[in-house]
Amino acid sequence: MKKNMGNKDKVIRVFLALAVAVLYFTNIINGITAIILGVLALIFLATSFISFCPLYYPFKISTRKK
Repeated sequence: MKKNMGNKDKVIRVFLALAVAVLYFTNIINGITAIILGVLALIFLATSFISFCPLYYPFKISTRKK
């Protein structure tokens, strides 16, 4: 698994995941919306920590500096 995510990409994903958490814990989102956004937030966090986005791979996209 070759890393394909740059620092800016990782920071944006972590920020979005934190935003979803804040929206959930302040009861702005709930129900099915909270579940879907929560799963997306977990995926964003996981991909940020491993620096690999599976959706980038088939399209040969890389935001990482060479």
